[in-house]
Amino acid sequence: MSRNVERGRRRVVVTGMGGISPLGSSWEEEIAPRLRARKNAVRHMDEWADIEGLNSRLGVPVADFVLPPATYTRKVTRSMGRVAQLACRASELALADAGLLEEKALLASGRVGVSYGSSAGSLDAIADFGRMIVNRAVNGINANSYIRMMGHTTPVNIAVFFGLTGRIHTTSSACTSGSQGIGYAFETILHGHADAMIAGGAEELGAADTAVFDTLFATSTKNDAPWLTPRPYDRDRDGLVIGEGAGTLILEEYEHARARGARIHAEIVGFGTNGDGTHVTQPRAETQAVAMRLALASAGLPPEAIGYVNGHGTATDLGDIVETQATNAVFGPRIPISSLKGHMGHTLGAAGALEAWFSIAMMRAGWYAPTVNLDHVDPRCGELDYLMGEGRKIDCEYAMSNNFAFGGINTSLIFKRLG
Repeated sequence: MSRNVERGRRRVVVTGMGGISPLGSSWEEEIAPRLRARKNAVRHMDEWADIEGLNSRLGVPVADFVLPPATYTRKVTRSMGRVAQLACRASELALADAGLLEEKALLASGRVGVSYGSSAGSLDAIADFGRMIVNRAVNGINANSYIRMMGHTTPVNIAVFFGLTGRIHTTSSACTSGSQGIGYAFETILHGHADAMIAGGAEELGAADTAVFDTLFATSTKNDAPWLTPRPYDRDRDGLVIGEGAGTLILEEYEHARARGARIHAEIVGFGTNGDGTHVTQPRAETQAVAMRLALASAGLPPEAIGYVNGHGTATDLGDIVETQATNAVFGPRIPISSLKGHMGHTLGAAGALEAWFSIAMMRAGWYAPTVNLDHVDPRCGELDYLMGEGRKIDCEYAMSNNFAFGGINTSLIFKRLG
């Protein structure tokens, strides 16, 4: 039993999960089968062929993303770029899963909020303003251009789309946008500021995102063999591949969920976040380990209680080494760990949310996916129990999901299996 229950504090549970991912949107029909088949969704981006100097031509777009036209009319979507559309649709699926989609009075009560983020707004809107500066003309800019571009476009559009009047938290923190979105939603409910929160993160795929990491020599250039990359934690990895998507969890106060007879997927019992304070692109094992210990302290759990860690595992040289050394410092060599980025690339702002969703679903199934393309663990990585090959059946009560971002932002979430 978590000490949080013993302390009598408010409990926070997950009553809805949904998303748009490169592996699909249905856990049972699409995502779980692809995880078990160990097939990634990386492809060569032919549409980037004319971009001079871009070394990586690999990307991981979402599968078959089409908005229902009856709900997402032109009037509704005019303030939404692609990233906000992904976020709203993922949240709609999660609210439906939670049985809250038609609860208009509750959503508008002020006791339901949103905590959500992305690395940035939509790239086409950003480009419009860039052209204005270069061409010295406002052609192409309209009243909604900024709304599509702004860093808080995802939570604001979610709030307007569903009529939310509660708190709005914006978590635009690159690779930790989704995990911070969940963590801050957890804390909002924990401290009594809301009864339910829409939480998560989103990212749209664009060549500009790949170029960011390309300039740092951190992208994979296996352009002719997309099925072989990325390779998190592997000796022969050559960099990350950018993906896109959106993941949403509906968090709810436990007694509130019970009172309405909600199905509960899991309980969030711990969250830790901190900063490295030293360098914007070079992570520190010491502070990453502190983030994990903060999550454990928040949950009132010893390290031995955690049965699985979903790692950040971007397949970058320094990132993989530092993360796994930090994980070893907290848990020692016995902890099972895998990264889902071998399957769907690095979805940036969506990563923490999609990986939290998948971690909960795997915990409930008692089976955890391996790291795709991990054949030979880099000896410089920390000594851990890396899941390889067919994946593994693990019966555990608690799982941890970790994410780390540019700027030295570190996050750790702990989920408890219920039922």
